Amino acid sequence: MYHSIESMPKSTIMRGMHVPPHRFDFQMRLLKYFGYEGLSLRDLKPYLKGEKLGKVVGITFDDGYQNNLINAAPILKKYNFTATSFLVSKYIGKANIWDKPKGITQRPLMTNNEIQTWLSFGMDIGAHTLSHIDLTSASSSEAIKEIEGCKIDLEKRFNIPIEDFCYPFGKFNERIYKIAKNVGYLSASTMIRGRANSRSSLLKLPRIPVTHHTLPHLFLIKLFTNYEDKRAN
Repeated sequence: MYHSIESMPKSTIMRGMHVPPHRFDFQMRLLKYFGYEGLSLRDLKPYLKGEKLGKVVGITFDDGYQNNLINAAPILKKYNFTATSFLVSKYIGKANIWDKPKGITQRPLMTNNEIQTWLSFGMDIGAHTLSHIDLTSASSSEAIKEIEGCKIDLEKRFNIPIEDFCYPFGKFNERIYKIAKNVGYLSASTMIRGRANSRSSLLKLPRIPVTHHTLPHLFLIKLFTNYEDKRAN
């Protein structure tokens, strides 16, 4: 689980969500060195369903930052990896406005044209609601509008099926899970910490957070040991 791939000054609020490009490159190089293939959720789902076997790692970016295209995509292409960027459809081409009340640095989100370029590189997109709200605090009608509306909007904009969803702030409950399932998503990513496998619920997928502070030794520990699985309990 990544967000922003950008070098930010030490004074940045929530600097942890920004991974410097050189560090991201080294992390992808480590995956390649150890024989792993980085995949978008579109490409990962057959492995999660047990239909394929292999050394694979799902790579996701929350929010659809412009730097996913500028900084991450060339690195992913270099290693022949794919990834999914989860988009907040109401704010495409704008910024992470939902973070503004918390004083979190505003960074540009990909425009329609930039998302088309991201897709042309072999990457994938998923839905992250219309406006990045806490779904667990929303009424059922509002939650349906946010969850289904984003899917419909992205499918119209980019003329591709949108099968993968990500719960904003990682917040969900059984009611929200059922809505995501009923509107037709095939997967939904959470912020539950841990490594996904073929026994994971596709609509409650755990992820491994990678932040500014994830140095190489910790990156390897997170991926190749039960470190994250233990932290989920």
